[in-house]
Amino acid sequence: MTASLIDQLVEHRGIESHYTDAWGKPATIESSVKKKLLSVMGYEVDEQAALEQQVKQGMIKDWLTPLNPVHVQRDKTPLSVCVRLPIELVTDEYIATLTLESGELIEHRFEPIDGELVNVTHIDEIEFHEYFITIECELPLGYHNLALMIDGESLAEMRVIVAPQACYQPKTLTDGNKVWGLSVQLYCLRSDNNWGVGDFSDLAYLTANAAQKGADFIGLNPIHSLYPANPSACSPYGPSSRRWLNFIYIDVTATDGYEQDSVQVIVNEAAFQATLNQARETDLVDYPSVTKLKLSALSAVFDWQRTQYFSKNTSKNRAFKAFITQGGESLQTIAVYDALQEDLAGKGKASWGWPVFPDEYADFNSPAVAKFAKANAKRVQFFLWLQWQAALQFEKANNVAQEHNMQIGLYRDLAVGVSEGSAEIWGNKALYCTQASVGAPPDILGPLGQTWGLPPMDPHKLYEQAYQPIIDLFSANMHATGALRIDHVMALLRLWWVPKGDSAKQGGYVYYPVDDLLAILALESHRNQSMVIGEDLGTVPEEIREKLAENGVYSYRVFFFEQAKDGGFYSPSHYPVQSMSTLTTHDMPTLKGFWHCDDLQLGKELGLYPTEEILASLYLSRHDNKQAILDTLHGHQSISADIGREVNHVGMSKNLNFGMQTHMAGGSSSLLSLQLEDWLEMDKPVNIPGTFNEYPNWQRKLSKSLQQIFDNPELTTLAQRLTEVRRQAKQ
Repeated sequence: MTASLIDQLVEHRGIESHYTDAWGKPATIESSVKKKLLSVMGYEVDEQAALEQQVKQGMIKDWLTPLNPVHVQRDKTPLSVCVRLPIELVTDEYIATLTLESGELIEHRFEPIDGELVNVTHIDEIEFHEYFITIECELPLGYHNLALMIDGESLAEMRVIVAPQACYQPKTLTDGNKVWGLSVQLYCLRSDNNWGVGDFSDLAYLTANAAQKGADFIGLNPIHSLYPANPSACSPYGPSSRRWLNFIYIDVTATDGYEQDSVQVIVNEAAFQATLNQARETDLVDYPSVTKLKLSALSAVFDWQRTQYFSKNTSKNRAFKAFITQGGESLQTIAVYDALQEDLAGKGKASWGWPVFPDEYADFNSPAVAKFAKANAKRVQFFLWLQWQAALQFEKANNVAQEHNMQIGLYRDLAVGVSEGSAEIWGNKALYCTQASVGAPPDILGPLGQTWGLPPMDPHKLYEQAYQPIIDLFSANMHATGALRIDHVMALLRLWWVPKGDSAKQGGYVYYPVDDLLAILALESHRNQSMVIGEDLGTVPEEIREKLAENGVYSYRVFFFEQAKDGGFYSPSHYPVQSMSTLTTHDMPTLKGFWHCDDLQLGKELGLYPTEEILASLYLSRHDNKQAILDTLHGHQSISADIGREVNHVGMSKNLNFGMQTHMAGGSSSLLSLQLEDWLEMDKPVNIPGTFNEYPNWQRKLSKSLQQIFDNPELTTLAQRLTEVRRQAKQ
């Protein structure tokens, strides 16, 4: 009985039993793993009676709810919904009242029995029927509400989401133009004015100058909110909240009030200036020092603004209050979390995340947290204000892109999840399965698989919450952008879940409502006029690639991964038009590092390779790949004949580096993204996957300042050449 019930639950909850691995071979998920995955979803898998009762109660709950929580459909199709009622009520007349997002009302009278009967069950000897009801009306795009009315009372309500057929695409791309841009890790930027970390003013400067050189977009690393009270947790891919911004990118000197004496007395103090100078000069971002400097100065700016604006009925006060209202509970959650974590850290208590908070603070909705927020209202308001300032400065940078007629503008990167101790989970624990982590199954580059420490959303709970968390996520990250890059876009279809404490090999795939999620993505894409790029690397089922393409999501093509079975590299002219191509990524070595095998040497020093034989095979493979790259570059006349054809005698040079970039520019992808690290011929990577403390990930700065980059005539010539080759590629 239990085995059969578990099998039914496995299918019902979208747990995959079979998949194709990275080597193209069929793989099977063990029964014990599937059972564990059900357990982390909250099922009592080890107690037969308890499990049967749990499933029964879930079924009863569903049948006693006349409408589903949410219905998603594409535009230009009739509305069809399911209605569940006791048999004695199915011949009554009901009114389906649709309240459109605009406020307009549409009413449809019907008797359920006139619809299509799709299911029948009995609960406590009462027969229930489920009917499929079609309402012939063409709804506008948007988020609407449907109420099931009888005798003037509402029996149930559901959200109705109507989405366009595909994501928004800029006219320049639909016209066939080819554009290029720069991808940057914002914190890596050096400038004459920043405080030891790239900031939003640097972003505005970069955007303006890149646009003048012919670039049509600037791609950013995730700029999600991290942990002000735990600055060493600096991975942009392990955020506290994906809806809010990292305050560290605020340019303090650009805030209203920075010039006030109360602020200047702090920033001009000798110790402050000494720390600031040191933070600027170091080759690695000193997150603890920069965070301390910025919090100190910004607190003083906030105090001045609070007195100047927030105690009166000023336009700034009204704008701040409107921002807080619009941010809702999610904004309150991150502000209270940051204030609470800061308070606990200041008292020397465990504070890395909510799992180690005192029990009374372990949940955002607890009375103790409400009491703390009230007692520390000013500090909570400060963290709300930080989010407002960050949003204003980011929007200003986006305005710069528009003023300079960038065809795409800024694009943000959406991380695949939030870290275990995050504010996002703290505020909505029901949504997350905290006893599991997202990861990846074994593949060629990672034979042991990967566990990322990011608890997954429960797809069933996401549905029950009418997809609001995902709507908020897409909307927030598309705001004030021209594009959104979704890291690990396969997450829209399935995620590799690993039960806590197990190895990545002991995980399994859990499926998500991909069609609903893609529809919401398309709707938010059009609302924000922001195109979508999906990072579809790794173990990718063909069905998701086709589905993404149909939904207007641009594929992601990395030159070093576009390799034929014979070892040769595909010409970029063969890449899909609906894609963004690139030479390298933040998880890969730079061009110089790749060519000189610096990543392999570094991996050896860090102990990443179990045996000398494995390392030797990697060196041999790299040698063969470099030769194949030289062959294709010469074959397409993308590099000068002065560059040798024999890899043993060719080191990475400026000519080879720039030749590889122009080789990509001639490709068929609509978008070409190039890294500033490769413009600067840098050798050290920004991140080495699989390392934590072994390497200073997410800290390495660029070798030159922005001012030096855009004053460099060789880089100006490269930009001109890229623009010219991209224009020719359209023809």
